[in-house]
Amino acid sequence: MKSKLMRFMIILLAIPLMSGCWLLAAGGAGAYGGYKAKEEGYGVQNPITKEKKSSTGEQKK
Repeated sequence: MKSKLMRFMIILLAIPLMSGCWLLAAGGAGAYGGYKAKEEGYGVQNPITKEKKSSTGEQKK
């Protein structure tokens, strides 16, 4: 009975620890991918940034 309780407690404590490691690894992989994309010339554009009008009065297409 006591060994079953100990196994349950170990599993219960190990699952959150392992899930945190996976989240950290996935975040690191995403950051590295973004860094490499930036090196290749890709960029991120803010979708709510308004376009600026040019000084000649024409808008960008």
